[in-house]
Amino acid sequence: MKTLREELLPGNKGNRPFIIAEMSGNHNASLDKALAIIDAAADVGADAIKIQTFTADSMTLDLDEGEFSIRDPKSLWFGRRLYDLYQEAMTPADWHKPIFTRAKERGILCFSTPFDEAAVDLLEDLGAPAYKVASFEAVDLPLIRYVAATKKPLIISTGMATIGEIDEAVEAALSAGCTNLTLLKCTSSYPASPENTNLLTMPQIGATFGVNFGLSDHTLGVGVSVAATALGASVIEKHFILDRSEGGVDSAFSLEPGEFRLLVDETTRAAQSLGRVHFGGTASEQAGRRKRRSLYIGQDMKAGDILTPANLRRIRPGSGLAPRHYDMLLGRRLGRDAAKGTPMSWDLLEGHSDTEGI
Repeated sequence: MKTLREELLPGNKGNRPFIIAEMSGNHNASLDKALAIIDAAADVGADAIKIQTFTADSMTLDLDEGEFSIRDPKSLWFGRRLYDLYQEAMTPADWHKPIFTRAKERGILCFSTPFDEAAVDLLEDLGAPAYKVASFEAVDLPLIRYVAATKKPLIISTGMATIGEIDEAVEAALSAGCTNLTLLKCTSSYPASPENTNLLTMPQIGATFGVNFGLSDHTLGVGVSVAATALGASVIEKHFILDRSEGGVDSAFSLEPGEFRLLVDETTRAAQSLGRVHFGGTASEQAGRRKRRSLYIGQDMKAGDILTPANLRRIRPGSGLAPRHYDMLLGRRLGRDAAKGTPMSWDLLEGHSDTEGI
């Protein structure tokens, strides 16, 4: 199965993760800000900008009581009604076309997370190149099947999902026609802590389900995403904002442009550093061999003198015999004169053989 980068950016060189800048509700109900976020994402090197396509009515009910308000005092949104929160965070349907147009103008891919079938239909009309199913919808198998039927690449976040629930989601996607599936390890707390991220689950997801894997990262900073890259993540998704100080529903765990540029740069370096299993030094290291320690004559010596620790030195540079021969050379006699600083070689020995030391 091709990675998302190979599928969506086939002419793009490099094996770094496919980097998604998640706008979410960080536009703060301003289309102009949404367009500025797209410009900034393109400027910092993101591969894609992602929005979310829903209405408050497609997400929840317009009620105050019970679980329709957030009661957890640890939540960033404590005390808010779900309906009001979704109303604030939504990206209106009539914004979608200008958002997709601006992304195309800036040469950055644009796609979305749909939350119901009507959202998928809207996005299909706009030619969305891929889809994302959020962690909270990973159990909505009818929605997954509807998205998968588009035959577009599909990303599913797995926050909170048991291995059985992930299996059901994968089966729903593949059976409905998805041919390019990526599962993202996700910790559905906002922000998430590194200690609760459990990145080692990520390659296990890939091995278990035979699909691409990556990370939807809600932690602060870029370190966790870099670590995910080292573990083979082919997709990194991170929330993106122009200025955290302006606030917004996801501002607390979103990266500003300078931080997102660092994310792109450091995950690229991490991916480049993986390379392959290789011993013996790379081509760029070969000149360094001349700087390694080797054996040198440390004093002026005459033919017949005996090599001792005082006159046979293990020093830099590396033009003499390797230090592994040191012990066997001690006590041997020189066959000719040698000045201080002469690289030790077999032909300096009394009665030397051309094959000695091989």
